[in-house]
Order: sequence, then structure tokens, then C-alpha cells
Amino acid sequence: MVKLVKEEGAVATRQPKIHNQLGRSAVQMFAANDRMNQILIEQLDAAAWRAKPPAKPPGQVRTIAAIFTHMHNVRCKWVRLTAPHLKVPLQLNRAHCTQRQARAGLAESAVRCGEMLAEALGGGGRIERFRRDGWAPAWPVGVEMLCYMIAHEAHHRGQVCLIAHQLGSALPDKVADGIWNWEKLWKQCGSPDGPGYDL
Repeated sequence: MVKLVKEEGAVATRQPKIHNQLGRSAVQMFAANDRMNQILIEQLDAAAWRAKPPAKPPGQVRTIAAIFTHMHNVRCKWVRLTAPHLKVPLQLNRAHCTQRQARAGLAESAVRCGEMLAEALGGGGRIERFRRDGWAPAWPVGVEMLCYMIAHEAHHRGQVCLIAHQLGSALPDKVADGIWNWEKLWKQCGSPDGPGYDL
């Protein structure tokens, strides 16, 4: 069973029914992680989306558009390699993707990753190994899977904030407050009591 949860200012997400605390928490953590991405894109100056970041040598740093499309496309790869029985979202094209398309794509891939995490960590699923890439060794499913997924995205969020600042499009203070207010993020993602409470 899957329930819909509407995120503030974003696409509604589906929350699968999970039978243990770890699985429920993993799904909520990844939903909060995606909400952080959504907040950044919402508040980003449109002029910074495709602007060439300052780099030495030139061309060695991705644009913000390329970073967010990469995040979505990597999620698609995780689902394709780890849970091929789930519907894999379409990949985004970094050369043509708009902010709106990125938000919609990330919302969809977040749902698939949530389903994958629910099955892998929620007990009773078909997923026994996490395959982060075709060249990398597969890991037994566990908390490490979730940590890797969130660390990957946190790394890229840091890049986005730095590039926006370098481009003179620093994000408003409410963005930092928004992505660090876990109680609010948790509530926006369907858990009214916040982090640490059973769903």
C-alpha cells in the first residue's frame, strides 16, 4: 500500500507502507533529502541554472543544471541496477533540462528510491544487494546503502551552493534555514511528529 504525501511547493510523493522502523526511517530520510534538493532549485536564480561556473581550467566544473540532472540520472541507475523490477524513471538531459523538469524528475526518482529503500530495508523484499554502479562491487543492503545515497546528494548540494555563490547568485538565508530545519522537512514529508518518531 502506498499513500500520497504532498510536499510544500513540490510534486506529491508516494510513501510505501513499511513494516519496520529502519525501513520507515530510511524512506523518510530520503524524502527529506529530496526536499532539500527541491528547496535549492525553488530558490535558485534562473540565471544561475545554466551559467558557466568559474573554473580553472575552464570547463572542468559542471553547471548547476548538470549537477541536478546528474543526481537524478544516478538515482535512475541505482534503481535500474538494484531494483530492476521497479519502474525506472526517464533520464534527464543536462543540456536541455529546465528547473521545472529537474524538480519533477527528482520528485519521481525520489519516489522510486524510496520504494527501493522500503523494499531493501523494510523487510521481506526482493532486494538483497545495493549496486551503486556497474563497475563497483555490490554491497549487502543495510544502512550503508542509505548513507551512500544521501552522502552523494549532500556532496552535490554543497557544490550547487558554492557555484551559486561564485556566480553572484547566493541563495537566500531561508534556504540554509530550510535545508537544516529537519523538524520542518520531516513534517513536509509526511511525519507530523518529526525525526525519531515512528510513522
